[in-house]
Amino acid sequence: MRLQDLYAEYGDRVQFLVIYIREAHPTDGWYMGNHDFRDPRTIAERRALAGICEVRLKYGIPTLVDEMDDGVMKAYAAWPDRLYLIDLDGKVAYAGGRGPWGFKPRKLKGAIDRLMEANVRYAST
Repeated sequence: MRLQDLYAEYGDRVQFLVIYIREAHPTDGWYMGNHDFRDPRTIAERRALAGICEVRLKYGIPTLVDEMDDGVMKAYAAWPDRLYLIDLDGKVAYAGGRGPWGFKPRKLKGAIDRLMEANVRYAST
C-alpha cells in the first residue's frame, strides 16, 4: 500500500498534508547516490526542492514546507520521514515509526479506519 492509495481512498474525508522537512539525503550530507540535491541553505531553496520532490514522488497530496529552524521536524521527530494522524481535537491519534523502516501506510490506514469508526459511534450516541 502506498500513501497515494490512502489519499485516493480517504482524501474526500481526511485532510492529507505532506510536510517537506530537511532533505534526508543531500549530496553534502548523508548522500545515497540517487540525485544531485544539496541541503538547502535558504527557505527559497527548500521550497524549490520541495516542489521538485512533490513532482517526482507523484503523491498528488498538498505539500507544505517546514521553516529553516526545522520546528515541525523537531516537534514530530520526523526525520527522515514519518506518518502521523491527528484527530479532530488536534491530538496525535497515530505516530508511525521513523522511516524508512517505520513508514507503513497500511498501519496508517488501520488507524484512520479505527478513528473514523470511533467518530461514527460517538456521533450516533
